[in-house]
Amino acid sequence: MFKRIVFATDGSEHALKAQGYAKNLSELHKAKLFIVHAYPSMSDLLGFKEYSTIATHRIANGQKVLDEALKAFNGTGIEVETELMEGPTAEAILRVAEARKADLVILGARGLSPITGLLLGSVSQKILQHAPCPVLVVR
Repeated sequence: MFKRIVFATDGSEHALKAQGYAKNLSELHKAKLFIVHAYPSMSDLLGFKEYSTIATHRIANGQKVLDEALKAFNGTGIEVETELMEGPTAEAILRVAEARKADLVILGARGLSPITGLLLGSVSQKILQHAPCPVLVVR
């Protein structure tokens, strides 16, 4: 049923729970998995002398989140690609889901963002409203 799954992670507790679902469903359906992490946009920092340091730090932290997630899929036989994106998290996840023609998006109910929705995180809510495919939100 699912051939292309997008798993969004920020390394949070909810994302780690969602990772288990991504692993199980990818194995069950022999689906290709796209692991995506988005770091905050840096366009508003252009011109600051610390821009290069901040950019390097954000990219390195994002890659660390992806590398940690990728470890869970070693030896599983699941075909995995990672996507490190800059920009608002929900928009980045939606871009990947659209570009990769995802059959399913999996993400945690809440992430590391200090701004949260009432019942679900604001990113989860936006993904649920705009995703081009079914969405699994894990608590």
